Amino acid sequence: MLSMFGLVGGLVLLIILTLRGWNLFISAPICALFVAITAQLPIFVGDMNFVESYMTGFSGFVASWFFMFLLGSIFGKFMEDTGAADSVAEWIITRLGKKQAVLAVVLACAILTYGGVSVFVVAFSVYPMALSLFKDANLPRRFIPAALAFGSVTFTMTSAGSPEIQNWIPIEYLGTSPYAAWEVSLVVAVIMFVLGYWWLTKMISHAVNKGESFESRVGDPTLDERSLPHPITGFLPLVVVLALSFFYHDSLGKMALIVALSGGVLALMAINWKFFKDMQEALGQATTGALIAIGNTAAVVGFGSVARVTPAFETAVAAMTSIPGNELVGAAIAVSVIAGLTGSASGGQAIALPEVGPHYLDQGVSPEQLHRVVSISSGALDSLPHNGYVVTTIRAICNEKHSDAYWAVGAVTVVVPVIGLAIAIALFNFF
Repeated sequence: MLSMFGLVGGLVLLIILTLRGWNLFISAPICALFVAITAQLPIFVGDMNFVESYMTGFSGFVASWFFMFLLGSIFGKFMEDTGAADSVAEWIITRLGKKQAVLAVVLACAILTYGGVSVFVVAFSVYPMALSLFKDANLPRRFIPAALAFGSVTFTMTSAGSPEIQNWIPIEYLGTSPYAAWEVSLVVAVIMFVLGYWWLTKMISHAVNKGESFESRVGDPTLDERSLPHPITGFLPLVVVLALSFFYHDSLGKMALIVALSGGVLALMAINWKFFKDMQEALGQATTGALIAIGNTAAVVGFGSVARVTPAFETAVAAMTSIPGNELVGAAIAVSVIAGLTGSASGGQAIALPEVGPHYLDQGVSPEQLHRVVSISSGALDSLPHNGYVVTTIRAICNEKHSDAYWAVGAVTVVVPVIGLAIAIALFNFF
């Protein structure tokens, strides 16, 4: 009972501290320490002590995914520095019109995310354009994080064919491909997009009707007036990423993502070389962005790693995997809860799949169906306030208060994916 109290209390404390603006590199270890103490784990010495458990999770996640984060960040920064991202965004805006500011931001994020730019760095690339669009449309800027997150971490991140790591981690454990159960994935993605976009625009309209409007701030980034490359030069590297990930996923597994992103970076350099403003500066910013993104995520994964060695966690996993009824429901609940505990879809999968993957495969669950359910479910409760991506997007990129911006983010990145997950399970069971 004390261990369960500590596990739940540590998670609640982490969420509260995050909403109050605490840095994850401080709050996550403190909350993990609370979990360890209540579970009576040794702190410095002994088997499964707090320090080693935390740092094993932290360093293990960095070791597994550093190159993916780094290459994704470089790809995103090169798209920004060459003007390719602005060109793609401008192409979208020209066809939609500036009054469709929210839709333009969502689609720009969706195209970049599905094209291989890491979800952790898409926001860096699209934010300047989003700020300009929201300013022109006089919309409250506190909804920019929700627009960025909705286009990045919902209907694109966990869909079939996505080169994001949240769609690739299950391959290693289930022996599937990134296109697992693509038919159901397509239906769910469309439903999630329609529902999420409707809800987001409703929330913004409600705020505008109450008198909220755009407020400029000192230090806001501005879009440079310069010659931009043709939009096709922004789309071609995205095609390269998708093509390479498709051709190499069988032979290289998750390492195909390194090949795909490397190919995208090289293609972008070859096509848009003359449009670079400062490649060295872009590389420096990309490295910093990658370290911040993977560090924020790893900090919370470390919390999850400590939680994983507690008696309460073992009890919780046993209870979730023994839920009577449909196996896909049990898998979805298990992965969702673990992703919520870790505050990370990718980190949650990395912890959950070694536990739940073999369990459900042994019960005869289709690997393709399990892959898609795991992927979608990992992108639901992961987006609680302490999620590394959420913290980075709201605070570091958009410079908003967590308490002001999170609730719209939570609506479109937690509630909408949960609904999409329920629809996916229903489709798998009835068709």
